[in-house]
Amino acid sequence: MNAIPETDAKAAAGQEGQVALYRFWHPRYWGIWLGITALRLLTLLPHRAQMTCGRLIGRLLLRILPKRREIARINLRLCFPDHNDVEIDALLRRNFESMGMNLFELALSWWLSDEDAAKLTTVEGSEHLEAAIATGKGVIILSGHFAATEIAGRALKPRLGEVASMYRPLRNLFVDQIIWRCRHRLATDLIRKGSVRQMIRLLKRGMPIWYAQDQAYDRKYSALVPFCDEPAMTNVALTPITRMTGAKVVPYFARRLADNSGYHLKILPALDNFPTDDEVADTLRINRLLEEHIRLVPEQYYWIHRRFKNRPAPYADPYAGI
Repeated sequence: MNAIPETDAKAAAGQEGQVALYRFWHPRYWGIWLGITALRLLTLLPHRAQMTCGRLIGRLLLRILPKRREIARINLRLCFPDHNDVEIDALLRRNFESMGMNLFELALSWWLSDEDAAKLTTVEGSEHLEAAIATGKGVIILSGHFAATEIAGRALKPRLGEVASMYRPLRNLFVDQIIWRCRHRLATDLIRKGSVRQMIRLLKRGMPIWYAQDQAYDRKYSALVPFCDEPAMTNVALTPITRMTGAKVVPYFARRLADNSGYHLKILPALDNFPTDDEVADTLRINRLLEEHIRLVPEQYYWIHRRFKNRPAPYADPYAGI
C-alpha cells in the first residue's frame, strides 16, 4: 500500500475530516511516529514525573528554537516594560519550560480518560456555564491561548455534552491529523478558522463553542486594540457574531498548579451588557480579562506567537530581522 500523497491527504481531510494514520507510513513521517510513540510511553509516568520531563524538554527548546525564543523575548519586553533583563530572561525560561510541559498536556488531552482528567482538575464556577446553557441560546466559552486550556477542558466536556471548537489546520498533514484527533476528544464539532458561517449556524442551534481571539489578525473584522497596553491587530468579530446569534459569552481560564499536581479551571459569569455598539470597546474588555489571567500565570501564555505583527504605520514591526 502506498503512503498517502500530500494532495490526496488534503482532499481526504477536507472531505472526511479524518485520514487513517496508517497511511502516513512514508519515511519522512518516521521521526514523528517515533516522537508520538515516545510521548505515549512517557504519559504512563506519574503526572509530576511527566511535568519534570516536560520542563527539561522546554529547556532544550529554548536552546534549539532561536527565532521563537526571540519572538517570545520581544513580546515579554513589550508586555512587561517594568521588568528588567534578568526578570525577562527568567520569565522566558519558565515560559519555555511551560511549553515543554504542554507537550505532555496535549498528549494527555488525547489519551487520558474523562475520569482521570476530572481527578487532575478542579472546576470553579460551573454554575455560570450551566446557567448560560439553560437559556437555550448558543454559548461562546471564551478563553485565550494558555498552556492548560485543552487538558483542563477535558474535565469540562462531560458537563457540556455537544460542544464545538475553533480549529486551524496545520501545514504538516500528519501532525494536523494527530491534533485533529486530539481536538475531537474535546469537541464534537470542529470549526475551521475563518468559517464564521459555520460558527453562527452552530450557535443558532444552541451549541456551546470554545473560542479564543487573542492572536494577531488583520483581515475583515479586525482593529488595532491594546493588548497589555501595546497596540495589537485583533479580531473584533465576536461583537457582530453575538449580536446576530444572541449567544452568551462565558469566560473561562485554566492554569497549571504551581506544584504541577494538576489544574484549576475557573468559569466566570456570562458577560453582562455584551455586546455593545462599540466592537473595539467590547474587544478591549475581553483583552482586559485575558491580561488579568496572564498576570496570574505569565509563563503559561503563548508568547511565541507574533502577537504584534501587521500593525499599520507609524508602528514599526517589532519582529523585523527575525
